[in-house]
Amino acid sequence: MKGRRDDLLPPTSLRASRGELLLVSADRQDQRTALALAISGRMKPSSGRIEWAGNPGLKHLRLASSLVDSPGVNEPEQHLSVRDLMTEDLALIPRRYRGALLSKPWLKVNSFEDIADLWTEQLPAGKRIELLTALALANPYTDLLVVDSPDRHSASAAAWLPRLEELAYDGGRPLAVVATVTALPDSWTGPAAEIGNAVQRRDDTPVTPEALPADAAADDESEAFLLETEVAR
Repeated sequence: MKGRRDDLLPPTSLRASRGELLLVSADRQDQRTALALAISGRMKPSSGRIEWAGNPGLKHLRLASSLVDSPGVNEPEQHLSVRDLMTEDLALIPRRYRGALLSKPWLKVNSFEDIADLWTEQLPAGKRIELLTALALANPYTDLLVVDSPDRHSASAAAWLPRLEELAYDGGRPLAVVATVTALPDSWTGPAAEIGNAVQRRDDTPVTPEALPADAAADDESEAFLLETEVAR
């Protein structure tokens, strides 16, 4: 993805499938956010290809994905209470013939009544990620969950990693979950990628999803999300 001067997102290839949590690392926040926007269908790559469940293009991808807590994009405004945030966001979820979801019963059913009157900035990191991912999944069409830099709220991966693992591996509603992070947690042994991983190698061989480790590839491409940006020359 081209920026005004340099690439906003350098050449990157990755694949994630349902039932899997993929962590994608980069030092720069702008690159992490650019990737989150691209793989959730909110921004079009300048080159390369992107597809979801075998369907190319951004429209299908955008309908199937939810972007969570992206800085400067859709992170909660600090002046909002949890109750007000829920009221605003639940009203945007498509519900044919049934009207908007109401925040009070939703908070009760999802066990968030105890934090309803807190400002969003008061939420501990763990509760914040739990709340915002639950809100994203209130949309029944969400198959792909893209979480932008959850580690910026806490130095401990324990504040956000267990929740994302739970969502990805829950057999009741298998999701593809992608999280952009500053660095991989020391304990992480699951699928991972790095922004810029498709920059030309010294032997002029481009890095593609096929060259990624076996555990980072989907068994069935029809169930996979794929991003492959054109290799820079």
